[in-house]
Amino acid sequence: MTSQTTATGVTPSPEQIRRAPKVLLHDHLDGGLRPGTIVDLARATGYAHLPETDPGKLGVWFREAADSGSLERYLETFSHTVGVMQTRDALVRVARECAEDLAEDGVVYAEVRYAPEQHLEGGLTLEEVVEAVNEGFREGERTARAHGHRIRVGALLTAMRHAARSLEIAELANRYRDAGVVGFDIAGAEAGHPPTRHLDAFEFLKRENNHFTIHAGEAFGLPSIWQALQWCGADRLGHGVRIIDDIEVAGDGTVKLGRLASYVRDKRVPLELCPSSNLQTGAASSCEEHPIGLLRRLHFRATVNTDNRLMSGTSMSREFEHLVDAFGYTLDDLQWFSVNAMKSAFIPFDERLAMINDVIKPGYAELKSEWLFQQTASTRDSSAQEG
Repeated sequence: MTSQTTATGVTPSPEQIRRAPKVLLHDHLDGGLRPGTIVDLARATGYAHLPETDPGKLGVWFREAADSGSLERYLETFSHTVGVMQTRDALVRVARECAEDLAEDGVVYAEVRYAPEQHLEGGLTLEEVVEAVNEGFREGERTARAHGHRIRVGALLTAMRHAARSLEIAELANRYRDAGVVGFDIAGAEAGHPPTRHLDAFEFLKRENNHFTIHAGEAFGLPSIWQALQWCGADRLGHGVRIIDDIEVAGDGTVKLGRLASYVRDKRVPLELCPSSNLQTGAASSCEEHPIGLLRRLHFRATVNTDNRLMSGTSMSREFEHLVDAFGYTLDDLQWFSVNAMKSAFIPFDERLAMINDVIKPGYAELKSEWLFQQTASTRDSSAQEG
């Protein structure tokens, strides 16, 4: 056994996980606000509907509401965050703090999504919303750099699948594709709102050689995944966790993939898996039973994501910590997930490759090398004591 193999077999500590370079593809801007910011913005904008005005208690309320098992309470959490995100200053601040928080957590590349159509109540136009969020992301990148962290944030513009503005939002994403917007998404309740209702938006983006992901296979199952891929042509699957329904595991451990699961794996379709969020929505009863364990073992293009950091009380580091505890993952596994995500990002190939070779791999190599020096020092100390 080589030193390299031994080092990568060691369980990483929480501090090492935080320092590891991480890549995030599925994170909602309105699901990641700081509780204190929500209180400040509510006061500044006159929003009077918060269930708590103490930041600590408000943070607890968000997590408990998301964990309640009640769809109504879960959706209510977003009414409050979106409710305070209706001015230009609010959007700039929320986006700036998002970039800062992710960078502090060791995220080096992130694609953060939001629905511009949900931020028009204060009189902003769609364009003003996009420009405010982009400004905030750039400010956050600069602040992070000043504090010794590196991060690049791209925006995904989301259309709500129960509304009728998807083509308009797709066109908006295309107009800002060289100004901080890297792609398009549709989100909202899957049941009763199939992605095929938005074919005009997807056809437009394909004609423009643009990128899009689709929330699919989170709650509704295989038909949603099939439509997203075969009718709409999605580049990635937002969640996609229900692909597990097309995989049979026999009593002796042998695995048989159905036609759709085989297609997803063979075509290397990226799965934007969000473990903590999936537990809240009932996709798995525990982290140990989450499909990500099997999907990683079968070498699907699995990625790890946060979804809604505020509602799930999570971060990329916490998601990785949970997976390390549940599956015994090592730094090699965390690097595998991170490289998967960077390969699947919506930025040009050469930029993805540079991030992998110049940032991600060197970052993990440094963490792995620490083990060797610690072992060498430990051996030297032991020898000195024996002498």
